Amino acid sequence: MTEKKNYPLSFSLIIPVFNRPDEIEELLESLEKQTDTNFEIIIVEDGSENKCENIVKKYSGNLNISYFYKDNSGPGTSRNYGAERANGNYFIFLDSDCIIPEKYIETVTKQLKENYTDAYGGPDKAHKSFSNFQKAVNYSMTSFFTTGGIRGKSEKMDKFYPRSFNMGYSKNVFQKTGGFSKMRFGEDIDMSIRILKNNHKTQLIKEAFVYHKRRTSIKQFFKQVYNSGIARINLYKKFPESLKLVHAFPSFFVIGIIIILIGSILFPVLLLFILLHIFSVFIDSSVKNKNIVIGLLSILTSYIQFFGYGFGFIIAFIKRVIFKKKEFDAFNKTFYK
Repeated sequence: MTEKKNYPLSFSLIIPVFNRPDEIEELLESLEKQTDTNFEIIIVEDGSENKCENIVKKYSGNLNISYFYKDNSGPGTSRNYGAERANGNYFIFLDSDCIIPEKYIETVTKQLKENYTDAYGGPDKAHKSFSNFQKAVNYSMTSFFTTGGIRGKSEKMDKFYPRSFNMGYSKNVFQKTGGFSKMRFGEDIDMSIRILKNNHKTQLIKEAFVYHKRRTSIKQFFKQVYNSGIARINLYKKFPESLKLVHAFPSFFVIGIIIILIGSILFPVLLLFILLHIFSVFIDSSVKNKNIVIGLLSILTSYIQFFGYGFGFIIAFIKRVIFKKKEFDAFNKTFYK
């Protein structure tokens, strides 16, 4: 691993935003409280009708912040737009629906000085202010009973692939890779793969977590996970070696549920397998969140996560792998998830 303990780090926080001024205010408010203020902020307004410029101006007195407006092109290319205008030598990418703990920059700085890598990523958690539904969504995206618990929390199953809601890489990485691709979904995993292919190291900084609000409705959450399933096949077509058995698990789960439901017509006892899983999700989420209501909602969000991702994966596999169709996405009215 590259030794750069005395490397003078200067951070540029790059945040694309699309019609989310309220979220930007929460994000900037959290950044205003950072214990380490060695960073600039670059807000890239990606063709929004509901702009956040006035919100940015409100915080410009206390934060080193720049605001840019551009035509809509998606979060990946908007991140590149910000990187091209950044003054720092290490870029940190955050989603607009995140709240940042006050020691985040301090934690990242300390870790990179002790164990420098040209790229890193961190996990996400649910903030105490989040709604019960948002906390249930967070559970379903990170739980052992849904994603295997590997999303942004473990490096054991494979090389670590940072996600763009909480991701950083050096200016050198940007210059060598050209930044994010124009993929509509899965652009962060595509970026991580190309970072590794360019012989750069990545690491998971577990303590550098963010509070990620994710989607706030059933429809929005389904759209997100559905397109994530599609993105995994799009990535497979570009990087065949990137597809692992764990990525197909939700699809197997969906097929298994359908088989069990059909089989239960003759053998009702098969429904016990589904009930056992539902009970496990309920108990696990209720205990972790210390809330029975969140436990109940987690059943709903977990099955949305399984069926949304699973169907997206299956449909994309049929269209792209079997019928050799070009890259596509299911909900193309906006680039944003």
